[in-house]
Amino acid sequence: MAEHLIRCSWCGDDTLYQHYHDTQWGKPLFDDQELFANLCLEVMQVGLSWILVLRKKEYLYQAFYDFHPDKIVCFDDNDVEKLLQNKNIIRNKAKILAIIHNAKIYKKITENQSFSDYLWGIIRQFDTYPKDNCPKTLAEVPAKTDISEKFAKQLKKDGFKFLGATTCYAFMQAVGMVNDHIADCMFRDV
Repeated sequence: MAEHLIRCSWCGDDTLYQHYHDTQWGKPLFDDQELFANLCLEVMQVGLSWILVLRKKEYLYQAFYDFHPDKIVCFDDNDVEKLLQNKNIIRNKAKILAIIHNAKIYKKITENQSFSDYLWGIIRQFDTYPKDNCPKTLAEVPAKTDISEKFAKQLKKDGFKFLGATTCYAFMQAVGMVNDHIADCMFRDV
């Protein structure tokens, strides 16, 4: 008999979703490159389901050179057109242009500090992070918070695009700035 694992219910029975939930979601991340990649994936997710992004993640990493900002800032109109023709990725021109633009902002910010220090520094202005919310049920997990509103406002002020409060909260969850694993989830402390 297989062991029954207690997980947050949002990942359901999909093995790709479960793997993401079990190994990445809610785990504090401090690597500049991976933080930027996660930010780009959240841009791609706007208005879509996260499972769609996960299913295209490998192709998105290939198309955007592993989300290396140094490479993305060099994208020109021909590169954008190639991306728009790539049937394996999310082909939304506004999102593609936002990622290119955000790579330029990333480069500007990282002239003076690490991207990790920049991002974590913004939210640590408002409270202690990482923050463990320990919700008892999925219904207690918000789509956005006052902090994600402030986070989004600061990112926008600094020049980032396609990052509203809901997207920022999803990013905060994804990179472990907040731990919203439900209280009885086996992966909340892993």
